[in-house]
Amino acid sequence: MMLKLFLGGWSTRIAKLRASVLMLPLLAGCAGPPQGVEPLRSFDLSRYRGEWFEVMRLDHRFERGLTHVTAAYTPRADGSIGVVNRGFDPEGCRWKVAEGKAVLQGDADTASLSVSFFPPFAGGYHVVSLDRRNYAWAMVAGPTKDYLWILARRPDLDASVRNRLVAEAKALGFPVERLILVDHGTRACR
Repeated sequence: MMLKLFLGGWSTRIAKLRASVLMLPLLAGCAGPPQGVEPLRSFDLSRYRGEWFEVMRLDHRFERGLTHVTAAYTPRADGSIGVVNRGFDPEGCRWKVAEGKAVLQGDADTASLSVSFFPPFAGGYHVVSLDRRNYAWAMVAGPTKDYLWILARRPDLDASVRNRLVAEAKALGFPVERLILVDHGTRACR
């Protein structure tokens, strides 16, 4: 009986390992930008670092229901970027935090990074629109058109800028009707 349990545990682990290895080639292609979307050039990563507030997003299970969502980017000694995503879960009345690492995908002046929260898996992070003067807002695409974030240095963003970015995203083929406005008001538990 004990041997069966022991071997059963190993067979499950081996199956999971095989599945992970088989998925690696598929996930390797998940870092590039979506078709028809180009990351910005003349990008200054040192100006981009710091805290950003999520203003709008295409919702996903890893962020579903979260309010007060922020992302902080800090330089690391190894040349990569530390990433800390944080959001408030009103259902559980607690903060959720995810820490990761980002690296530039190519040229230092191209706004295209690979971000990993669970190595060795990484996803694409592509700045496709940006306030080039002040780095006060940005629009970021993931590896497919199902991932889009509108970020700002403050919890709110002027409606005219927000509307212009939504129109830009629509022209690029993103499903903007699914964008949600992220709540940054009073934190309340349910």
